[in-house]
Amino acid sequence: MDSFDYVIVGGGSSGAIVAARLAEAGHTVCLLEAGQSDRSPFVQVPAGFLKVIYDPNYTWGFNTEPVPGSNGRVIAMIQGKVLGGGGSVNGMAYTRGQARDFDHWAALGNPGWRYADVLPYFRRCERKTGAGDDTYRGRDGNVGVKHLDWNNPLIDAFVESAQKLGVPLNPDYNGAEQYGVGRYQFTIENGHRMSAARAYLRSDVARRRIDLRLHAFAQGLVFDGQRVVGVRYRRDGSDALHEVRAGKEVILCAGAANTVKLMQLSGIGPGALLSEMGIETRLDLPGVGENLQDHYVSRMVFGVKDAPTINRMARGPSVIGHLVNWALGRPSMIGIGPIMGCLYGKSGAGADALDTADYVLTFTPGSYKAGQMGILDSVAGMTIGAYQLRPQSRGFVRLRSKNPMDAPVIQTNYLAEEIDQGVITEALKMCRRLANGQPLARYCANEAYPGEHVKTDQDVLEYARQQGSSGYHISGSCRMGPKEDRTAVVDAALRVYGLEGLRVADTSIMPAITSGNTNAPVMMIAEKAADLILGKSLPPATL
Repeated sequence: MDSFDYVIVGGGSSGAIVAARLAEAGHTVCLLEAGQSDRSPFVQVPAGFLKVIYDPNYTWGFNTEPVPGSNGRVIAMIQGKVLGGGGSVNGMAYTRGQARDFDHWAALGNPGWRYADVLPYFRRCERKTGAGDDTYRGRDGNVGVKHLDWNNPLIDAFVESAQKLGVPLNPDYNGAEQYGVGRYQFTIENGHRMSAARAYLRSDVARRRIDLRLHAFAQGLVFDGQRVVGVRYRRDGSDALHEVRAGKEVILCAGAANTVKLMQLSGIGPGALLSEMGIETRLDLPGVGENLQDHYVSRMVFGVKDAPTINRMARGPSVIGHLVNWALGRPSMIGIGPIMGCLYGKSGAGADALDTADYVLTFTPGSYKAGQMGILDSVAGMTIGAYQLRPQSRGFVRLRSKNPMDAPVIQTNYLAEEIDQGVITEALKMCRRLANGQPLARYCANEAYPGEHVKTDQDVLEYARQQGSSGYHISGSCRMGPKEDRTAVVDAALRVYGLEGLRVADTSIMPAITSGNTNAPVMMIAEKAADLILGKSLPPATL
């Protein structure tokens, strides 16, 4: 029987980091990843994002249930199924969130998770190049982070138009303050995607001490009484069931959907649900699968005149010039993420918006078919997306059946709360004000989506319901909280309540979603989780 000190399920942004840190400490680690290697050039080259994001070879084919707040639509829920996880298929935007996000976590009964406590882990993780206040930024971590270095007049016009509307210029939204307008930062280095797998798993120590098993689909946890001692899994194309044992702990890093699915398959979760599925309840833990959160993104598209767009540059002879520049290490469309300008704004739609940004607008000097990411439109356009940073609507993840091959039931309940409806409406109205303001209006040929027939606030909200999609940031489904809270799943050390030898260290532990893309926060969680597992003295709080 295979036996290691630690077994980790999921080789994504969290699992890769936890595995590497445990290996560096001298432990043996088995890392189970259901997907394939991340060596494909479509994964490693940033422009390959449009290829892999919808490719079932690299992503789980999950969908939501019909969402009432999205006019009953079924919405794609893309999750990485490849070494590096979401960090190998995402848009590479690097956003930590706001200090208040983590202070809120601590206020909910999670000591050690204030912003001052987690900032050292953010700094430890990153290797930031270029400008930035070193009070906040890390310079010698594993993950390369850079500002957008590719110039386009439409991006400049977006930033300038926002300033003329009263939004301050913010050169570093990951520094002291998030509010303002600027350019995105990316997990990109030397023209290549910098996933956690690439950043942490290619060292000599990682290669020697981590047994990486790809195409390994976890089926259930192995118990000795109330202690988790291993994982059962199958390899792709085989019916044979394998078992790997952990002498110390099993750590779940499979993401907010698959971590829940594995726990429930193993008899950990709401007892009534498990009974309905025909699964023996080993631990009745009501919070497993509840409190699901996500960012709901709606996009407006405008035709472009008199300016270069990705629609044109990605076709014909010009793309050759971009390939040459990328190969020579120069700024190029090939070596950047799909969203480039960002505006963190205040909607005024509720008390939450009075002192801090509560929505973000994302800008792309290009447009996609029907306003959706994936396939470039045939005409020149630009896209401004919008989403609420801290949605109040909550959903759930549940087993569909006791067959491990069945996709989980995912219900996000987008726009269920009135404040969420108000924020997205105001954010989309801001998209319009930007497009109609100078200097961006100089390049705006028309409003392609939703069009001038959408006039009232109710019209705008209805457009968001009909057109919006997932931000692919699902989180919160195994939330961290104090023991007296029956809906909490893990404690502040990420240990699952009621069991020994089992921790969770991925986006599912977030008590509340962070203000922006979740890849940077989950890498922070992983760095902190490794110290907690190893019993290391935590770095002193800063600020």
